[in-house]
Amino acid sequence: MSVSAVPPGLAGIDLSDRGFWAQPPEAKHAVFDLLRRESPFAFFAEPLLPYIQPGPGYHAVTRYADVEAISSQPGLFASGPGAVSIADMPPDLNEFYGSLISMDDPRHAKIRRIVAKAFTPRVLENLVGSVQAVADEVVTRARRTAEDGDGAIDVVADLAAPIPLRVICDMMGVPEADRAMVLQQSNVILSGGDPDLVDDEEYAVAAFLQAGETLARLMTRLAVERRQRPADDLTTALVTAEVDGERLSDQEIASFFILLLVAGNETTRTALAQGVLALAEHPDQRERWAADEGLTRTAVEEIVRWTSPVNWMRRTATQDVELSGHSFRAGTKFLLFYAAANRDPAVFPEPHRLDLGRDPNPQVGFGSRGPHFCLGAHLARREIGVAFRAFFDQLPDLEVTGPPDRLRSMFVNGLKHLPARLTGAR
Repeated sequence: MSVSAVPPGLAGIDLSDRGFWAQPPEAKHAVFDLLRRESPFAFFAEPLLPYIQPGPGYHAVTRYADVEAISSQPGLFASGPGAVSIADMPPDLNEFYGSLISMDDPRHAKIRRIVAKAFTPRVLENLVGSVQAVADEVVTRARRTAEDGDGAIDVVADLAAPIPLRVICDMMGVPEADRAMVLQQSNVILSGGDPDLVDDEEYAVAAFLQAGETLARLMTRLAVERRQRPADDLTTALVTAEVDGERLSDQEIASFFILLLVAGNETTRTALAQGVLALAEHPDQRERWAADEGLTRTAVEEIVRWTSPVNWMRRTATQDVELSGHSFRAGTKFLLFYAAANRDPAVFPEPHRLDLGRDPNPQVGFGSRGPHFCLGAHLARREIGVAFRAFFDQLPDLEVTGPPDRLRSMFVNGLKHLPARLTGAR
């Protein structure tokens, strides 16, 4: 069986329309439910981007089993043509902005081995140990902000954004003077062209490229410094790690840093901000977790499933292939919609119910089975768990006071702002 366009009954759906992604979650999930039942490989035209030639379109993969099948067969479904871009980009640009995510074996395996060698047990242990100190400091500063003003804070700016950014910058040894710039430029890269974050939507691509160049210059500078004066940080580990006589180039280190900002910073930031909102909307679950620290393991998995911070990754068929009884030609593009897979009733009973005790919970918020599963998943889980315990213990009076300002991005399920206040009640 071949797959073509969306069936007539679903003709109003367009996953390439940024307006679709600005909708409340229940509206998006209603569409995913419909696609999963009626057209699990629905075909869509690619979004129009300034200065980029429109491509042939893509198939939206919305069933868990299909996401898993594609992810676990990298020989048939490649990442190299572009994992984080629907449009085909020049290979060097693809690899620069996608790093490991936009590579295939054997290059992917070698680079991942070099990077993994830098993530030694001692490095990871230092990182995990520092998360608590970072969370405590950020929470203390947020309370001070509230108490010095009228009690109001922004969950994104005051809590969710600083924690992962601090962890990554500490991990890489980024100087304090450069951190505001890192936040600003990473916001541009992850903006998805949102006009609130990019001055002129027509020049979003140029702004994206400029942001990448700015971050690359920072990491190139740090790499040079660490070769001359090694320090106890991940940048030093990356410039010295070696596999089969090969080390990472400055460009590869810069590319990996951008990947950390996308996959590490934004994923955790979104899980924290969206998680606070979810618990505000489900106070029974908030009370349940606050009262039982032992729930943290399953609660973190459920928060990631529920929020699905990264909307999709792309894969491209390397040859004519059959998937779940459907035939596809070589070169076909697939977008793996993780939020849809994470609400598949074939895998998750009552998928639209937030259950912090859900177990088992094979969520794909960190990617599905295969070589591209998130390298930093362990650290992200630790950050989320520690952050929420800090919120419960030190900000028990945190109260969301208004609707979220959602990021108008097709790629990241982010929040720009979430208004809240500290009531003073303990």
